[in-house]
Amino acid sequence: MSTKVVDIKVPDMGDFDGVPVIEILVAEGDEVAVDDSLITLESEKATMEIPSPHAGKITEILVAIDETVQQGTVIARM
Repeated sequence: MSTKVVDIKVPDMGDFDGVPVIEILVAEGDEVAVDDSLITLESEKATMEIPSPHAGKITEILVAIDETVQQGTVIARM
């Protein structure tokens, strides 16, 4: 039986492009539910939590604190 790898990407953030990661809320091996917050981003005007689009186990975290991300950046895998 093969396990499907799912890339979790930064969704459309509106007018924001290139925002830093200020907090990582999960660790590799964590089980998450749909809409659980994974990371927090900070723009000039607000902070945004990026939710999980799927339920499952986080197998890999691909971003670090202070790293700049944009729409489509893969932040984790499950």
